[in-house]
Amino acid sequence: MTPARLAAVRVLVAIDAGRTTLSAEVERERPHLADRRDQGLFLELATGTTRWRAEIDARLAAHCRRPLVDLTPELRAILRLAAYQLHHLDRIPEHAIVNESVDLTRAVHQSRAAGFVNGVLRNLVRARTKPAGLPPRPADPDDQEAALNYLAVTLSHPRWLVARWLARVGFEACERWCRFNNTPPEVTLRPQGISADDLVLLLREDEIEATVGQFAGGAVRLPAGALGRVSTYTQHLFSVQDEASQLVAGAVGAKPGDVVLDVCAAPGGKTVLIDQAIQPRGRVIGGDLRLRRVKLLRTTLLRANVAARVLSLNAETGLPFRAIFDRVFLDAPCSGLGTIRRDPDIKWHRQADDLPRLAAAQLRMLHCSAAVVRSGGALIYATCSSEPEENEGVIDQFLSQNASFKLVPVQTPSGLPVETPLVDARGMLRTLPFAHGLDAFFAAMLVRRDAA
Repeated sequence: MTPARLAAVRVLVAIDAGRTTLSAEVERERPHLADRRDQGLFLELATGTTRWRAEIDARLAAHCRRPLVDLTPELRAILRLAAYQLHHLDRIPEHAIVNESVDLTRAVHQSRAAGFVNGVLRNLVRARTKPAGLPPRPADPDDQEAALNYLAVTLSHPRWLVARWLARVGFEACERWCRFNNTPPEVTLRPQGISADDLVLLLREDEIEATVGQFAGGAVRLPAGALGRVSTYTQHLFSVQDEASQLVAGAVGAKPGDVVLDVCAAPGGKTVLIDQAIQPRGRVIGGDLRLRRVKLLRTTLLRANVAARVLSLNAETGLPFRAIFDRVFLDAPCSGLGTIRRDPDIKWHRQADDLPRLAAAQLRMLHCSAAVVRSGGALIYATCSSEPEENEGVIDQFLSQNASFKLVPVQTPSGLPVETPLVDARGMLRTLPFAHGLDAFFAAMLVRRDAA
């Protein structure tokens, strides 16, 4: 039994309990795996099983006499892990998957269930040559029930969420969106002390097929899983930051000499880009609420050699400043539903009734942030959510309650492909997985009207 599989079971059990995140559990378990191959297998198993959970559960339900919900969390995790390997990986022999799964039941003190696990998985192996039994792609995309069954089960997304997307963007785009989320993400880099083109050349010397970002000109894209192959020499020449995240930082529109407040700044990647834009005479202050995130922000800025002031701030109750800032950037805590490809556990933890609560908090933060923008200054609001309640819904509520601000178009890099605009008719930045191949991010710019 490989340590990677046992570590993956522990992660799946923790996530199933709903008290943690995939990324937190991965970071907790990975240091205990000394072999890089074990680390890679562990990450593949934990992430892939979480990503395909609904589809996996449908396959298991057809061959398991007991409902999955009635099993112990450990047995449920072991069966899901095995089903993922059987149906989504092709380099592991079937007998090894079955045998190691039986060994895992003993390792987690479930020895009495070894025969049960063996039987379910052998049934699953025998069924591999038969039709999957999963909801097929609907012949008629307008058949909403068939479309929802296919998107929710076969493409493994929460039914409530794909129902929203289906109503908003239609079947074809919704299907592309789900497939995007189920694809291991590319790695996007932000060069440091080197141009994007030169970094691409160095990475290709490491035999990595790197390319310059499609939308953020300073970004460099690597294939999924390629980061571990980067040479030690090259590793200090970049930091990892999603391309859509880089676009949002650019949408702040910071200029040399600006005084900028980044309200919810951790982990700090966008703060670094803002600081680069305002130098040599500008100044940025970065804040966050929790002490752990404040420490993370401070570490990020120190590594990037950014001399910013870092504070603990509560954006919901008020900020300890006068209206002095040229730009205030509120990258608001949100549902995270735009980053499902990178954080697949989010889709299973979030519920529709989370959205009004989050939107109410975001609106309070926006009002508090607005209070420290100088006359003629800009307030930039952003999320990594795909959902309107957290995006234009918050902006529209704010504008209806605050006549001293007006909505203006955000700025994006020049030279973008005409056929894939990132800014909508109202001037709001919106990256869409099915249209742009990027995680779903949002940004809007509000300018305080000059005092009469």
